[in-house]
Amino acid sequence: MEIQSIKQRFGIIGHSSILDRAIDIARQVAATDITVLVSGESGTGKEFFPKIIHQLSSRKHGPYIAVNCGAIPEGTIDSELFGHEKGSFTGAHEARKGYFEVVDGGTIFLDEVAELPLGTQVRLLRVLESGEFMRVGSSRVLKTNVRVVAATNVNIPDAIGSGKFRQDLYYRLNTVPIQVPALRERKEDVYLLFRKFAADAAEKYRMPAIQLNDEAQQILMNYRWPGNIRQLKNLTEQVSIIEKSREIDGAILTKYIPQGYSSDLPVLYKGEDASRFNERELLYKVLFDMKKDMNDLKQLVKNMIQKDDDVSANLGENTHLITRLYKDFEVGKETSQPVIMHQSDNRFNMPEPIEEHEEVEESLSLEKKEIDFIKRALARHDNRRKDAARELGISERTLYRKIKEYGIE
Repeated sequence: MEIQSIKQRFGIIGHSSILDRAIDIARQVAATDITVLVSGESGTGKEFFPKIIHQLSSRKHGPYIAVNCGAIPEGTIDSELFGHEKGSFTGAHEARKGYFEVVDGGTIFLDEVAELPLGTQVRLLRVLESGEFMRVGSSRVLKTNVRVVAATNVNIPDAIGSGKFRQDLYYRLNTVPIQVPALRERKEDVYLLFRKFAADAAEKYRMPAIQLNDEAQQILMNYRWPGNIRQLKNLTEQVSIIEKSREIDGAILTKYIPQGYSSDLPVLYKGEDASRFNERELLYKVLFDMKKDMNDLKQLVKNMIQKDDDVSANLGENTHLITRLYKDFEVGKETSQPVIMHQSDNRFNMPEPIEEHEEVEESLSLEKKEIDFIKRALARHDNRRKDAARELGISERTLYRKIKEYGIE
């Protein structure tokens, strides 16, 4: 079955190549009995993939059951999965089959598999390796023929490192991994999904569908959607129900975006103490990243000017641009003089070449400001580099490099 046909059959919306790749893997692995681990953030739609695998497999006429491992209490999870005998624990008034026994010949979807207790993980590993299990309170070994598809939004290697998940079970489940992309990784699908959810809300509540203007669409695309598709659907329904106008602009949509939301747009600074930064400090902050490029460009212009014999060849039709650059970089210097261009020989009558010590003094002055700025940020956060880097608007790695470069204690 083609990927587009699968999308139509299971109601999957999107044209993202990484989404298509995940669907293609599910399609290819469906014909086998290999165990599959579906990974992805909460709200990305992981639950569609075990259904695709089951419906496209030879087990499609067998039973299918989805189990939310995180919603079953630890004391009863073994009984739910593997069954129990009468009298095996308080309240066990009769024998009961577990999911692995009921779904024999079909597919079981273990959602949030990382939430399983360690004891249950041992039982699950035995089922995956040999197809054998025992009911709670029984010593009789039972056999089952079940296809297991698991899913999690937890970073399992981290859970293994903290002792919450068995490494051998992870490798047994992760025979074929499927990574479901987050919504921020498939921006081209955001507006398509919004329109679908708006149409569904209009049909459900019997009202005209809402529409976004260009500004609102851009806000929708730039938001990072930590709750992914589930969050987008909820937001769309909220706007559809609450707003009387069917034309939604940026101002209206922003009211429904959580305060302090994260955007993929570049920003100069974001933090709670923005009022503590004056204009001069912000300017220096921008200049930190520009300093090296500016000095390199100044040196290049100076070298070209000093090579008097090659001026015409080097400048050519870019004479006007170089003139402006030279003026811009010399603004504010006491030694600055007007730049005069003689059209007769296409050469500059420039002031005396920039002495090396002048550039060094300027650079050192800027470095001094940068060091002072970093020290103030570190002091403000009790030397917590992560918080200081966030306030400065740079990465923690860049801050560490600058601390080491300037020898800041």
